Amino acid sequence: MKGMGNMMKQAQKLQAKMMKMQEELGERTVEAASGGGMVKVVANGKQQVVSITIEKEVVNPEDVDMLQDLILAAINDALTKSQEMVSSEMGKLTGGLNIPGLM
Repeated sequence: MKGMGNMMKQAQKLQAKMMKMQEELGERTVEAASGGGMVKVVANGKQQVVSITIEKEVVNPEDVDMLQDLILAAINDALTKSQEMVSSEMGKLTGGLNIPGLM
């Protein structure tokens, strides 16, 4: 039973480290752009969009569809980069173990 107690302590330490990392990742950001940098989106490690920057030159009332497409592309790219950042950092912590519910 002594081995079980050590395993529980290790699991608790890992859980504490993971919670701390999730907090830290929530403060880290990634940036993505579309349209040659005309639309920029910043997302954090919680997969939340924190800012969107749109250059005036890309705003054309006659072509709203293009602007919408650029915004969607930048948002999706930012969220993908955010997920990759979280997966990479969690992978370092868990040693590559795939633990359900962590990412």
